[in-house]
Amino acid sequence: MNIILNVLWYPRRMLISIVNKLNAFNEWIFEPVDSLIEKLPFADWVIDAICDSVHLLPFLFFVFLIIELLEFFWADKINSLIKKTGKSGILVGSLASIIPQCGFSVMASSLYSRRIITRGALIAVYLATSDETIPILLATPSKMYLVIPIVGLKLLIGIIFGYLIEFLTPTKIVDNADFSPEIAEEEGCCKHDIEHGHKREIIIHPIVHTANVFAFILVITLILNYCLESTAITDLISGGKYIQPVVASLIGLIPNCAISIGITMMLIKGSITFGAAMSGLLANAGLGLLVLLKNNDFKDTIKVIVMLFVISTISGLVITFIG
Repeated sequence: MNIILNVLWYPRRMLISIVNKLNAFNEWIFEPVDSLIEKLPFADWVIDAICDSVHLLPFLFFVFLIIELLEFFWADKINSLIKKTGKSGILVGSLASIIPQCGFSVMASSLYSRRIITRGALIAVYLATSDETIPILLATPSKMYLVIPIVGLKLLIGIIFGYLIEFLTPTKIVDNADFSPEIAEEEGCCKHDIEHGHKREIIIHPIVHTANVFAFILVITLILNYCLESTAITDLISGGKYIQPVVASLIGLIPNCAISIGITMMLIKGSITFGAAMSGLLANAGLGLLVLLKNNDFKDTIKVIVMLFVISTISGLVITFIG
């Protein structure tokens, strides 16, 4: 029995050891930078926000570089597979969406507006989309352990509700539809071409994206640190754990990559519960909803948004209750 327990605990001990070493290495690298920042004539909460944000820079760039390589070499193959799967695209779309980039939700919105994929597949992609969540958690060694539960829950919820919606509200799709050029021209984050990326973007886009995400993180961290200085705001946040998932779902519906950054940073700072964070992250599909509003029938888009909100809110409330 002891041998089995040791085998089960070994991966966890190894992960904790790696995280501690990463934290120590990170602190060592940024010690001179922190010393300079601490000399700035700002309040402590501002200094802390700047230090915390700067510490994420190398991790963010490395993660975004890896993502860019995956997107450049594999995105076309995955998108083609989703197009060909049609009614069975729920599982493929959900699995593809856990890769942290907004391109799949944008492509799924374009495909759905032409009825090349079903509503169930679209909702599954939206729910499973991780966007900026994984890179930020990976860039924060002390919170890396959250990656697996968040990705696992988003994937599970996406698949379950994707098939449930498919069963309750079947979508008539167009068989053997041509994928017209105007759909392929949708832009992802930082205005980069999702379908026809250039080799130079393998380096340029991660740099630009890192700078943009860093700016968002800094602003959001400044706001959070300021709010946490207020006892009244802190008490209000901690006192409404069953209201938080509803509010987080509404915020998550805003079609912007910065929303997932904000929700993730609030989770890291302890400003919201894990259930509320899940609600917001489930509802947030990056730029996908914006493309859907532009290309799809308005009434049908409202149905999709309502479904996304209800599923995200219920899932967050259940997670909060169980937790």
